[in-house]
Amino acid sequence: MLTLDAQIEAILFFIGEPVSKIKLTKVFDKSLGEIEDALLILNNRLEKNGVILITDSSLVSLGTSPEASELIEFVKKDDINKELSKSSLETLAIVLYKGPITRAQIDYIRGVNSTFILRNLHIRGLIEKVENPDDSRSYLYKSSIKLLSFLGISKIEDLPEFNEINKEMEETSQKVESL
Repeated sequence: MLTLDAQIEAILFFIGEPVSKIKLTKVFDKSLGEIEDALLILNNRLEKNGVILITDSSLVSLGTSPEASELIEFVKKDDINKELSKSSLETLAIVLYKGPITRAQIDYIRGVNSTFILRNLHIRGLIEKVENPDDSRSYLYKSSIKLLSFLGISKIEDLPEFNEINKEMEETSQKVESL
């Protein structure tokens, strides 16, 4: 069985976004003190690695070590220069037509985890992360000005069949919710 710090590491890696310490207490049915002790152990264990633990008073996340910044910058530039995959284009279309939208909603529509695709689209400057007014623990994803510029449009509503597609998606959402 994994230690609590290893379990927390797995959750943080899988989610790929900041997680509240309170949520971790609920997930693991542990006290805040036990979670903070496990985070301290995790932090000490990660000090010698390329991944670090990023924390503030209420949130915790995994990040890359400052010593890996040159390597990360190289990989980031390589990612930016690659063509978009079919799944990236699919995710981008969802953000364009349905955004602002949460990662969970995107995952639900696509049926798979979209964390890394969203990260790539964000790094390329095609989408933006904005705070979710309904839930400060998550973000909303929306198209960027840079993306609109690439597409040669001045506003989202100028997308092909924007109103029709939006209406159809809304009707489908309502049908699903009524089931």
